[in-house]
Amino acid sequence: MKIGIIGVGHIGKTLAIKLAAAGHDVWVANSGSPENINSEVLATGAKAVTAKEALLNKEVIILSIPLNRIPDIQPLFAMVAEDVTVIDTSNYYPARDEIIESIEGGLVESLWVQEQLGRPIAKAWNAIGSQSLEKNGTPSGTAERIAIPFAADRESDSTNTKQLIEDTGFDAFYSGSLEDSWRQQPGAPVYCTDLTLTEIKSHINSAERERLPARRDLAVAAIMERMNSSKANPDADFGLRISRALYL
Repeated sequence: MKIGIIGVGHIGKTLAIKLAAAGHDVWVANSGSPENINSEVLATGAKAVTAKEALLNKEVIILSIPLNRIPDIQPLFAMVAEDVTVIDTSNYYPARDEIIESIEGGLVESLWVQEQLGRPIAKAWNAIGSQSLEKNGTPSGTAERIAIPFAADRESDSTNTKQLIEDTGFDAFYSGSLEDSWRQQPGAPVYCTDLTLTEIKSHINSAERERLPARRDLAVAAIMERMNSSKANPDADFGLRISRALYL
């Protein structure tokens, strides 16, 4: 597939590396100029371009930027055909994104993103930690393979997203429509808990929507407390333990 990726943070960088290695044609852009993109991101064949070039004539566009920056790129989507699959990887964290009243009032994060862009989207790779995405992918059929949930309303978006998740080394679990994608938001049992496909099927429906914000904020507080203590900074295993303890 021809894939454009906006954002080269931990998730965007890893997706660029993995999807190019899997044989896809990948173009990647950051908030600055292409020359500032680290060569590591391009090591498997991805090409550094401007944001406009990353969106032009693509089959799939992946947004890997903070949720509060989604409105900033909306004007660029005037050039994107309606049938292009747009996959968002973001999550809402009030301490970073500032308060978004509609989300605080209960609007599903993915629906907010869709409103900002004014077009259909899919949601994926938001419910896995960046280090797990980078290091824990395995070939299809591997025992205890980690699964990643995704949500989409259109069949074409679902098909494309499922394939690309598999290509990054994980089983893909369709969690439902965007309206139901709150079940993979921060605080939900399948969020950053590295479950297998069977385990996700067992836990996806146990999410309690009204409890997600409090659980999310508890996890953030635990990680921040660890970072501000005299102990070692929290690593991926610490984050995984916190998520499992609070969410499952």
